[in-house]
Amino acid sequence: MSKKNKKNQNEEAKAAQEEIQEQEEVLNPKQQSTENQEVVQEDPEQKIAQLEAALEHEKKEYLFLMADFENFRKRTLKEKADLIKNGAESAMRDLLPVVDDLERALDAINKGGDLESLKEGVDLIYNKFVKYLESQHVTVIDSTGKDFDTDIHDAVTTFPAPDPSMKGKVIDTTIKGYMINDKVLRHAKVVVGS
Repeated sequence: MSKKNKKNQNEEAKAAQEEIQEQEEVLNPKQQSTENQEVVQEDPEQKIAQLEAALEHEKKEYLFLMADFENFRKRTLKEKADLIKNGAESAMRDLLPVVDDLERALDAINKGGDLESLKEGVDLIYNKFVKYLESQHVTVIDSTGKDFDTDIHDAVTTFPAPDPSMKGKVIDTTIKGYMINDKVLRHAKVVVGS
């Protein structure tokens, strides 16, 4: 035989062997899959047990989270209730010195003290109280001479304006209005010019 023929035969033999190997590989996965099916047929119980264990773990985690959330909710509700209940505590504590001063003034009036010193004492108490209100961001609504504004004024009555420029404006303030942090605390009771 010639070298070319031998070479061709060797190549053909190699190709045939490769083809046989490929066929075996194709057959082997089928055999492997039947082996896997046997393993899978054994595994369902284990798989179910694993899934049940995972489900039980997730249930516990869920219950822990729900309990934690419920505790958080109860704690925040209690804190809110405490804030509402005791929120005015600081404000009332700061008002007690004003009450003490008023009691002293009433005692002085009952004892028949000097009228001028009583006036001075009441002025001091008033100024102390006004400063306290300012520290709490409570301000007086300036009304007289201003345009009537339904957002901050309550019209008690209308009165003929002394001059045409006062129409629709506040002529007199019967009760002062107050604001706290740019919110109306009490509307001013006013007389409006018509």
